[in-house]
Amino acid sequence: MKKVEAIIRHFKLEDIKSSLIECGVEGMTVTEVKGFGRQKGHTEMYRGNEYAIDFIPKVKIEVVIRDEILRPVIDKIIERAQTGQIGDGKIFVTDLVDVVRIRTGETGADAV
Repeated sequence: MKKVEAIIRHFKLEDIKSSLIECGVEGMTVTEVKGFGRQKGHTEMYRGNEYAIDFIPKVKIEVVIRDEILRPVIDKIIERAQTGQIGDGKIFVTDLVDVVRIRTGETGADAV
């Protein structure tokens, strides 16, 4: 099993969610996050004053999937999230040792 975490732009969430469901993803966690990468933030004007925005708001999607659908999931995220501009986001993939469903005690793929 793999855990895929994707940091994306807010307005791409619904597109990505629909595509991942089509790939066989059965559940996901979505969190509003702030951060910066190569963008290093930006400045905005408010009432004539310039303010530095150091952390850019993004959305983090987390999904736990079977190894077989890893490549299609990554490809769909790239396809739907990509604008070609700095700040499109990142995808992180990690191996999962185990998963446990608290309600039933099921483990492994049955718990997902």
